[in-house]
Amino acid sequence: MSGTGTNTADDPLQTAVWRLRSRGCWADAAALLDHHATTDAGAALQRAALLVERCLYTEQGWADAEDALRAAEALAHTDEERGAAACERGQLAYAATLLKTRDRSDEARSAFGRAAALIAPGAAGRALLDFRRGLMSENLADSPQAARAAYRRAHAGATAHGDALLLSFTWRHLAGLALREGELVEARHGFTESLRIREELGYLVGTAPALVSLAEAEPDPDTKARLRAEAGRLFRLLDGVPTWLAGILPIQQAPLLDESPRGPGQSPAA
Repeated sequence: MSGTGTNTADDPLQTAVWRLRSRGCWADAAALLDHHATTDAGAALQRAALLVERCLYTEQGWADAEDALRAAEALAHTDEERGAAACERGQLAYAATLLKTRDRSDEARSAFGRAAALIAPGAAGRALLDFRRGLMSENLADSPQAARAAYRRAHAGATAHGDALLLSFTWRHLAGLALREGELVEARHGFTESLRIREELGYLVGTAPALVSLAEAEPDPDTKARLRAEAGRLFRLLDGVPTWLAGILPIQQAPLLDESPRGPGQSPAA
């Protein structure tokens, strides 16, 4: 699940799920799907994806995510459903490895490979899979060239399918690679686009990381400080979520530190 941040069908349930998810209330969003998830494969996959995302942002809820994922896998019958479940399985294993809960890198690679065999090229779910494989290449394999190629495929797929939220992710991570190479103009453009999309969608939980990243590509000290101060305000508003911003945006302090283990504000997947 990437989610577009929009609800073209005007479905009250999906509107409520999005509002909770965008504010970092993943457990509450998942609870809205409990009834449907017992029999409907799509709802079960969405519920599992919400709880997997919570693990990456909060470093908590691993057992709940595993349970939800097993339930979704049991209900999946089509190649598309099985591929989506494998993609979430890979993401959960990736998150556990990245956040040093447990080394599950082999499981992540296997699951993403299984998803690639099941999700047809050009399908909506392929863009999200490409993005996540890019994360593996960048953060676990330390292969920026492979990551860039995967992010570009994901970016093209997200554009084709109108997935605005996923575009905010691909813009941001392509910009992060550009920043690593000293391409400040390209990096600033990508970070600006990512922030713009997230603000338009109301994706509050992803806005602080976007602000911090943009600050890193900003040459003006006053603008940099303003962006960091706003990121710190949002971080505190969400009670320290995403947790991996804690070293950059201390809950009790602002202005903010300049250091980060993967480049300031460049998060695992946000």
